[in-house]
Amino acid sequence: MSSKPINYELEKNMEVISQLDAVVGHAVDNVLVDPDTCWQPSDFLPDMANPEALEDIKLLQKRAEGIPDTVLTSLIGNMITEEALPSYQTYFNLLEGINDERSLLSPSGWVRWSKAWTAEENRHGDLLNKYLYLTGRVDMVAVERTIHRLISNGFDANTDADPYQAMIYTSFQERATKISHVNTGKLADKAGDHVLSKICKTIAGDEARHEKAYKTFMSEIFKIDPSGAMVAFEKMMRKQIVMPAVLMGEGGSRQSLYKDFSEITQKVGIYTGWDYARIIQHLVDFWKIEAVTGLNDMASKAQDYLSGLADRYMRLADRMKAPDEIKLAWLK
Repeated sequence: MSSKPINYELEKNMEVISQLDAVVGHAVDNVLVDPDTCWQPSDFLPDMANPEALEDIKLLQKRAEGIPDTVLTSLIGNMITEEALPSYQTYFNLLEGINDERSLLSPSGWVRWSKAWTAEENRHGDLLNKYLYLTGRVDMVAVERTIHRLISNGFDANTDADPYQAMIYTSFQERATKISHVNTGKLADKAGDHVLSKICKTIAGDEARHEKAYKTFMSEIFKIDPSGAMVAFEKMMRKQIVMPAVLMGEGGSRQSLYKDFSEITQKVGIYTGWDYARIIQHLVDFWKIEAVTGLNDMASKAQDYLSGLADRYMRLADRMKAPDEIKLAWLK
């Protein structure tokens, strides 16, 4: 009976990740916000205990009337993505070197981070879900079925259980989510819904803090193991970043749901191919990829590839045509 071959690269990566536990614990205490002081969804929604609550709902619905169907559909897709947090926390805790004790009560920095990070993220889906319900413009049964299906289908970031690749993925994804919420907020403001605009910008602020933390974690990995970090970055970029909600339509009657949602965000400028290219460039600049020294041959080749990657994606984005026809979903 043959034993499973030892993956020395993954073992080395796990050892480096364990060295960052104190750094991550510090981020939990200083980057994330205490539940007693941070914002909560109810801060932005009508207070149902208030005698004027029904009037407040009417005002909310009046403001929401001006939001274009495309923007509303994109907002719903963003909310559905946020609601799949059970999958994201499970994924994070299954990464090699993150939760070796397999205990959610572990005092380790990484386990504390996974819980506190997803707790902060949980507010985003809660707020957007309630807001969309109150607008009266959304087929909530269809939305709820999509959330149910997405969580049931699970999530695979395609990082091969490698914690290095996971830090790159989350650095990229948090920035992408921030951009999506910021641009949605701008369009909501343009449509006359200043409350929704504030909601989106507030959520984007959370994503910005989380993005900064993940980029800092990866910066520490580059300091300790520059060659391993560089190769992991290349691997992740060659596979491309799989968006968290990619399986939202899998198993349903409309399996193209994620593609349709993506085409809408591209058409209205909420998240585009140019954004993808700019995120790559931002990470290359932030981690000073072109200036990293002391690399082995494989990492040097990865460095060359990464240095010109954003330009390649920018040229692809320039040639990409926004779809003439888009299919809306989840609206009444």
